[in-house]
Amino acid sequence: MSRVLVVDDEPAIVTLLQYNLEQADYQVVTAIDGEQALKLAEHEQFDVILLDLMLPKLDGVEVTKRLRQEKIKTPIIMITAKTSEFDTVVGLELGADDYITKPFSPREVLARMKAVMRRYHDDAAPKAPVDNGHVIHIAGLSIDQDKFQVKRGQQAIDLTPKEFELLLFFAKRPGKVWSREQLLEGVWGFDYSGQTRMVDIHVSHLREKIEPDPKHPQLLKTVRGFGYTFEAPHE
Repeated sequence: MSRVLVVDDEPAIVTLLQYNLEQADYQVVTAIDGEQALKLAEHEQFDVILLDLMLPKLDGVEVTKRLRQEKIKTPIIMITAKTSEFDTVVGLELGADDYITKPFSPREVLARMKAVMRRYHDDAAPKAPVDNGHVIHIAGLSIDQDKFQVKRGQQAIDLTPKEFELLLFFAKRPGKVWSREQLLEGVWGFDYSGQTRMVDIHVSHLREKIEPDPKHPQLLKTVRGFGYTFEAPHE
């Protein structure tokens, strides 16, 4: 049975989520503030965390930051208000996997949870050994598909799972132009239809990590009015 940590200081939200998740055969643990959530996530195993942004003691952004600093990679779905785009962007940049805005339907929450858990377990599953082709060398980067590692020379580049997946998607198809909708389908899956802002956020954060000058990108380029392309020849 999958375990879910629900973190929200609104009793009505907690009750709604707990009821619907338990009806769907999830084991639910709840927390009402950021400090309690952090302790639970540090000491117990969860398959996904539903984390409100606006929390007492520690907000959702700070909880996400600390968990990722501690290398805890449990998928996090942030619960946000429509007016909190800035905090949502920061949360995603710090390593949250998805977000959902209030008001939401339990059905949408369940769909998002299944999607992030599926990707997380696919990424964590042991991969069969590959004799060749498992490391992509492109634009000075070495992308190890088996170890989920990226290096520039001997210097490791720390990417979130989603950033790695996005980079790998581009690196396998250099020179091709992708719309935001195509990237959503190829990297995030059909459950994310319409969430094009998420693509921009992750591309921006990926540029900060792989571009020599993120303000003038030479690898991940914007194609005005359409989307993005990865301009780099294979080495």
